[in-house]
Amino acid sequence: MSGSIENATLSPLLDTIDILNQTNGTTTTQKEVFVASNEGMLLSYSFLLIAALLCVYFGSYRSITRKDKQKKSGEKPDVLTAKDAAMFPFIASGFLFGIYVVILLVSKEYITFVLNIYFFLIGIIALFRAIHPIVMKIRLPLLDKIRERQFHICLSENKPSDNNTTTKSTKKPADLMHIDLKFDLIDVGALFLCVLVGVWYLLKRHWIANNIFGIAFSINAIEILHFNKVLNGIVLLSGLFVYDIFWVFGTNVMITVAKSFDAPIKLLFPQDLIENGLLAANKFAMLGLGDIVVPGAFIALLLRYDMSRKRSGKKKASTLYFNVSFIAYIIALVVTILILQIFKHAQPALLYIVPLCLIFPLLTALVCKDWGTMFAYEDHATEKKNE
Repeated sequence: MSGSIENATLSPLLDTIDILNQTNGTTTTQKEVFVASNEGMLLSYSFLLIAALLCVYFGSYRSITRKDKQKKSGEKPDVLTAKDAAMFPFIASGFLFGIYVVILLVSKEYITFVLNIYFFLIGIIALFRAIHPIVMKIRLPLLDKIRERQFHICLSENKPSDNNTTTKSTKKPADLMHIDLKFDLIDVGALFLCVLVGVWYLLKRHWIANNIFGIAFSINAIEILHFNKVLNGIVLLSGLFVYDIFWVFGTNVMITVAKSFDAPIKLLFPQDLIENGLLAANKFAMLGLGDIVVPGAFIALLLRYDMSRKRSGKKKASTLYFNVSFIAYIIALVVTILILQIFKHAQPALLYIVPLCLIFPLLTALVCKDWGTMFAYEDHATEKKNE
């Protein structure tokens, strides 16, 4: 469970779409409230919408590749059980409130320092994992020549043998730690580029560097986070639906935390880009990664269900449920943006995403008479006993 959601640890903090007025990392005063032009709003929200859709689309298809690789290698997958799904909103609530208390008690400079180091390290790893499959598909004569130089690093720590006992067995002692790395110069070059992006983010805190890391986190999280069963996804989405409403409308905790953290756990796009340009723009619209990762993982599950129907030879099998849920996600984001503009208040996007992303595919399954097979579907049948 913990391994499967590592890249989405802080995502629930920002399950809102909001407008963030920033000047050098601090919110502006009420007298300086920025009013974006129609063109600026359209540009910023279009970017956030397209970026979220790309993350969900590519993350979903990569989850299929990951599942197939795990089955071929015999690797034990990390799946979210029904119990994990039910407990997650409570764990996220405790974590969110804990962060809120830390903000009130600890100097912001210390928190920022720790977060900078943390996101610098995991951001490099996430970005490398996100671009590596793309780099591997690029086939050029020069790159193929460079790929011929292969490197292999193997490190292991063996269990100490017991000198007090003698045995005729020649069996090798079990490894306490084993690291086996195979890479080429292209991998080294890709990692170097990721480090450069990390340094750029660390030094400049530029919104483009923030978005590069944020998109990488989202794609990785959707790829890794497997619900295993449709019921598990429904339980988690329903729990986070209540969680989001409570922490956004019931308290000021989530909004306070969201605006106190300068970290790549949200996508940003300036609404004053047209007026102030690429470098000077500082009035941002933002979309929390939780609004991408959580529904994205459920949509990815429905895509894997579609693929299982294809492989089982069902007539007229297609990506029906992926398409339906993907369209529902688009509608939900558009509705969220419209509500934000009407009420001028931060919106918990899951308030609109969860109902639509659940109702659309479930109603489709009911009409197509796939209700039974959908709820019987499991990503990994070997995990049945753990459910």
